[in-house]
Amino acid sequence: MKFSLYLLGGQVLFFFGSCFSILGLILLNHNCFYFMDWEFISVNSCVLGMTCIFDWMSLLFSGCVFLISSMVIFYSDSYMSSDLYKIRFYFLVVLFVLSMFLMIISPNLISILLGWDGLGLVSYCLVVYFQNYKSYSAGMLTILTNRLGDVAILISIAWMLNFGSWHFIYYSRVENWGIYLILLVILAGFTSSAQIPFSSWLPAAMAAPTPVSALVHSSTLVTAGVYLIIRFSNMLNFNTWFFLMLGTMTMFMAGLGANFEYDLKKIIALSTLSQLGLMMGILFLGYPIVAFFHLLTHAFFKALLFLCAGLMIHCMSDSQDIRHMGIMASQLPLTCCCFCISNLSLGGLPFLSGFYSKDMILELMMSSYFNFFIFFVFFLSVGLTAAYSLRLVYFCLSFNMNVQPCQSFFEDWLMNKSMFLLTFMSVFAGSGLSWLIFSSPDLFTFSLELKLLPMTFVLMGGWMGYELSFMNHEVLYSMSLYFVSFFSGSMWFMPIFSTNMLYSSVLNTSNSYTEIMDSGWGEYFMSSASFIYPSLLSKWFSFLSENNISILMLSFFFLMFLLII
Repeated sequence: MKFSLYLLGGQVLFFFGSCFSILGLILLNHNCFYFMDWEFISVNSCVLGMTCIFDWMSLLFSGCVFLISSMVIFYSDSYMSSDLYKIRFYFLVVLFVLSMFLMIISPNLISILLGWDGLGLVSYCLVVYFQNYKSYSAGMLTILTNRLGDVAILISIAWMLNFGSWHFIYYSRVENWGIYLILLVILAGFTSSAQIPFSSWLPAAMAAPTPVSALVHSSTLVTAGVYLIIRFSNMLNFNTWFFLMLGTMTMFMAGLGANFEYDLKKIIALSTLSQLGLMMGILFLGYPIVAFFHLLTHAFFKALLFLCAGLMIHCMSDSQDIRHMGIMASQLPLTCCCFCISNLSLGGLPFLSGFYSKDMILELMMSSYFNFFIFFVFFLSVGLTAAYSLRLVYFCLSFNMNVQPCQSFFEDWLMNKSMFLLTFMSVFAGSGLSWLIFSSPDLFTFSLELKLLPMTFVLMGGWMGYELSFMNHEVLYSMSLYFVSFFSGSMWFMPIFSTNMLYSSVLNTSNSYTEIMDSGWGEYFMSSASFIYPSLLSKWFSFLSENNISILMLSFFFLMFLLII
């Protein structure tokens, strides 16, 4: 049997993921955690050490990350088989996973920064993996946005010098000046999780290979911000209505934009953004454990969704336009089954994993009595999720005959095998984790109308998505509604704000300075003078060297004249 580095790495990650998950459940059952302080250098009174925290939350999340990473690496063995630099890709993915693991187990802001920087740097390398101008632009937007989060963590490290330790687990409440620490952490979390106004980098990062997208959008880079704020949630002892509003508006904006998008990977990226907004919303309502629960369930079905989309894009000769797809259900039956299960779980169909966390979030939001705006946007966003999920299923799997001829449809056994575990988790993870994480069931008492409201919005959203797919697009995308459709489908002009608006004024200023200095008097006196005067001197020296006999006689007579005098 031919040795494969991908298969070996996938098996090792799967083993560690299983071990971490079991250990996490054991610690959850015994309600304890282990705090490991590893001192590896001690010189005189200076001690350099590494601190790790192993509690049920860090171990369960690490197990989830490792399990999904193992499936992604198995999948990549087939997906990247014809790539020239597949070994480089493998090591980048492993570095990415290890950086995330370092961030998860760190109770110390210094080591969190190491993992955070590793995530940012390796994500840039992966986004620009396919080397073209679009990838370069997306990579720069990704890394520069995430640099803001790095700066926020660096400032919070400096701020914690006042506290006496960088271990955030020692501080459960912040008062007075300490509030700036949690605000900096929230800023870092918002940049990593692409909340408004930092949302534009997330769809742009789709330039990376599809296995990377599956990893980034399910359990690593984008969820790092949510996880960080969950860890600091004890310090959220002030009014967080502003951040709650940003999270809910991100959820609504991404759900609306996905219904106007035709790029398959961007639709799934916007659905990730919508779910991140949902997590942030319930987190700032004061339920961090429920946000963590949804983070875990979302990771499985979102990774599965990307892996199915990757195989479909492969079969469509790398075309990502859903209008060119169709009749996939008859050509890729197994992949389409997994695709439908993950989409239904994303939409919140009862008794799939997404239903348990979403239904709990909506019921907690209803029982928190915040205000009608939050209530309305939450439910509307859930309806929009069902709408774009069904729209995606209609365009990709049903029998619209827009498919191009001469496509080579194939189902790779290795790719499908990596989807099986994720499919199983997409069905059963929600119920299993809800029984394990929450020690006693929460009883919510609502009227029949409120109790059926989440299901009603899901069904209405699905019906709307089906109708939008059938509707003549001349109505929705006509010139009379052009601005509305363009505004809704372009993430509320946020990519323009994040790119052109930021650097256009700087470029105009530099252009005016160029015209004044480099093309004006400065050019003549400064730049030109540096070669005009040496050229004159060189002409004079060349004249002297070419007339050497005349010069010699002249210098002889001049010397004699001096001697006589």
